Amino acid sequence: MSDKRLSPGDTVGILGGGQLGRMLAQSAASLGLKTHIFCPDPHSPAFDVSATFTIAPYEDIDALNRFADAVSVVTYEFENVPGPTAAHLDAKVPVRPGVRALEVSQDRLLEKRFLSETGIAIAGFADINSQQDLDNALKDFGGKGVLKTRRFGYDGKGQMMIRQPGDADGAFDRIGAVPAVLEALIPFECEVSVIVARDLDGTSRSFDIARNHHENHILKTSTIPAGVSAQTAETAREMAGQIVDGLDYVGVMGVEMFLVRDGTGERLLVNEVAPRVHNSGHWTQDACLTSQFDQHIRAVAGWPLGSAERHSDAVMENLIGFDVDAWTDILKDPGARLHLYGKSETREGRKMGHVNRIAPKSD
Repeated sequence: MSDKRLSPGDTVGILGGGQLGRMLAQSAASLGLKTHIFCPDPHSPAFDVSATFTIAPYEDIDALNRFADAVSVVTYEFENVPGPTAAHLDAKVPVRPGVRALEVSQDRLLEKRFLSETGIAIAGFADINSQQDLDNALKDFGGKGVLKTRRFGYDGKGQMMIRQPGDADGAFDRIGAVPAVLEALIPFECEVSVIVARDLDGTSRSFDIARNHHENHILKTSTIPAGVSAQTAETAREMAGQIVDGLDYVGVMGVEMFLVRDGTGERLLVNEVAPRVHNSGHWTQDACLTSQFDQHIRAVAGWPLGSAERHSDAVMENLIGFDVDAWTDILKDPGARLHLYGKSETREGRKMGHVNRIAPKSD
């Protein structure tokens, strides 16, 4: 991996122009760095806050070449960047996080195999390429599980819950008859996540574990502190550190986990990883001296990481669809900080912004 380090005034290239790219560009500007957003969507909200942007398909080689010539390093705000795009850029300019992180995170089977080989605790899983594969695997999982496409699923898309025999009938066809994985159904208490950063020198720092609540398969709130034991919180940090070390990762990663409480106490199982800044880490913008976005820019620029300590408790709430219409009421709340994404159209299920509600630190 290249050890190139940026100086103030250099340009960070960002693949993707959504709200994560927008917030990365804002953090880069606060650190004296310019950004160049590359995205095919002409209405990308990140364009509003970036020094330069390119509107072109991710497969446009000429546009990618011009982009590479104009930036000092490339990062990305979403994990479904086409593999050939990342590889082409990586031959010309450092891409951080690297191409391997994309390859692993884009394919649920590869991801689960990597986690298992790294010694990370995960739910049982099976490779599914047909209805017969599914029927056979369900016998090992007590007739229950979660069927997920190997690629391109997010916010509940590309997956199906199987709780009883009738749910499995034709399930492989209903997810599109594409390669999939079956995950064992885990009786977890809640979902939690850890945001971890790793720099060019291999130093990693993790933010506090967050307790996450989803509505309609979309993250609604992240609460910190998460209400877990100190040992569980430390275990989460250790697991996140193992994962980024195993990938020789540079940048911020979101690690989603299941919290299981049973007769043996608390334990964690990793659900999936996201090789980018993560929705459940938005609380760091207002409850920490260094946000996840600042941390990611520092890491990909080759700069020292900032502190991951929090100074306040926080509840981050996503403003989904027409929730955003309450923006004036949110502004009246003295404990709330509003973040709007500048999207041109409000739609049901669309993330329009978020609000961080801050309180004095309780632990």
